[in-house]
Amino acid sequence: MTLLRLQEVSKAFGGVRALRGVSFDLRPGEIHALVGENGAGKSTLVRILTGAVKADSGTIEIEGRRVERADPVVMRGLGVAPIYQQPALLPDLTVAENIAMGLERGGPWRRVDWRSRRERARQLLARVGAAVDVDALAHGLRMAEQQLVEIARALGADARILLMDEPTAALTDREATRLFELIRDLRAHRVGVVYISHRLEEVAALADRVSVLRDGELVATRDMAQVDRRELIRLMVGREIQAIFPKRAVPIGDVVLAAEGLACRSSGIRGVSFQVRAGEILGFAGLVGAGRTELARVLFGLTPADEGVIRLRGAAVRVAAPAEAVRLGVAYLPEDRRRHGVIGEMSIAANTTLAALRAITRAGFLDFAAEREIATTYLQRFAIKAPSIDAAVATLSGGNQQKVALARWLATRPSVLVLDEPTQGVDVGAKAEIHGLIVDLAAQGLAILLVSSELPEILGMSDRVVVMRAGTVAGVLDRAVATQERIMTLALGHAESVPA
Repeated sequence: MTLLRLQEVSKAFGGVRALRGVSFDLRPGEIHALVGENGAGKSTLVRILTGAVKADSGTIEIEGRRVERADPVVMRGLGVAPIYQQPALLPDLTVAENIAMGLERGGPWRRVDWRSRRERARQLLARVGAAVDVDALAHGLRMAEQQLVEIARALGADARILLMDEPTAALTDREATRLFELIRDLRAHRVGVVYISHRLEEVAALADRVSVLRDGELVATRDMAQVDRRELIRLMVGREIQAIFPKRAVPIGDVVLAAEGLACRSSGIRGVSFQVRAGEILGFAGLVGAGRTELARVLFGLTPADEGVIRLRGAAVRVAAPAEAVRLGVAYLPEDRRRHGVIGEMSIAANTTLAALRAITRAGFLDFAAEREIATTYLQRFAIKAPSIDAAVATLSGGNQQKVALARWLATRPSVLVLDEPTQGVDVGAKAEIHGLIVDLAAQGLAILLVSSELPEILGMSDRVVVMRAGTVAGVLDRAVATQERIMTLALGHAESVPA
């Protein structure tokens, strides 16, 4: 028996074909992984399955019955529930109210049983292992907490088909482990799960089958036991990737940025000291809450330091605001590109020059010819896949959005580049391309601070590794001696120092 079947589904947006004749099926009690590079068509397929987007051609069947009118209400009624990478909670409603949305029945004038609503929310949250106050407003929750609330709501709807799009992107390892247990429990209860993830180790651990999309086409469906990571990557990108971390030796110059006893009470940063040289990639590792992102924000003036000294090329400077950081030659690519890295509604051209408007302003007016020239240069240099520089950034894949965000800051001609999770949420092909760009920038003499939660990325890209714990530096490791074990030993506080 087939729970869900798509046959020859195609979809185009403005002449760009997102899906070409894709056929896909899901069995009861199966975890079917869907993988592919950003822009391969995975999210479009999910949006068609939820009814948010109408396919141009093809059919959808649920339990052998054709769905004639696939809109969100109909698909939800048929037991289809999506879990998106970016939670879609209503920010000014409580957790209990958000969970109740779409679950409770009755007219607009019914009496709400608040006690029952809260109790049901508590039970569903307990099922996903979330210690969240049901009366808390959604906008005050961390990203991981919002994600768990979304999952609790889907479980409350008794979904038979669960569509999970990068569900662990904002979760800690412990929360992700709990989620995997839930997914396996759902499989045991005959729920079908479509699981989309760039983390191939998750796919290997969870999936029964895997389907690979490339450029809008289905290129393969395999039993998970019959395919390894190397073969999956080859299918996804259409070529062998010899080096996801293309690190190479480049000349290391003088110290560009140094921190001495840096502290910020509001951010929990205390006594941080380090230095980074021209051409050097200095990695920052640590557990969740170690203070890596908080340190990046201090260096960029988003939360200015209370104590200590920042030196640029030997001179003490005061970085009180981002504008001052940019003037001093410090650029910061933030962790959440959708909220802080790019403006999706604006064009590639406008995004690329957003941080360097002063350089392309003539007598109080923007020089649009200069803007287009700069944007075109980066479009070609970074191989950004887009119809033109006039395309809205929101229409690009995650990897290409990240390239635009990087171009935006390079247009300011910085000498220091702070990268916070630069490859988070992008596929292996785009990850390799971004890593290559980072190495090229180091070769051009930029001093690069690389914050990452992925230890393979830290080890593969860094010349030295700063390990943070509880807002301070637990140790510094040279590339030659850095290992996952030594980094974790420092991050957990099991050793006071490790030779650099």
